[in-house]
Amino acid sequence: MNDLALPFAINLPAVSHRIKMLERAGLVKRGRAKQRRPCQLDAKPLEAISGWLEHYRKFWEHSFDRLDELLVELQVAKPDREKH
Repeated sequence: MNDLALPFAINLPAVSHRIKMLERAGLVKRGRAKQRRPCQLDAKPLEAISGWLEHYRKFWEHSFDRLDELLVELQVAKPDREKH
């Protein structure tokens, strides 16, 4: 934990808390080596999140493209409405 805390302006309990959160999320695995408790990153669970985010990124891009088209249509139609 000392090595992890060193480059950051946080104390050891804060580092430990964050490591525990990552461990509960399945992103960190802790081992035991004598007095040490080495941590290892397991990024595999992030693959599922990445796929989920990609699905919604495409959805929102498509929605924003449709909104852009609608705004252009409204701007083109605006001069016609102002004549009446």
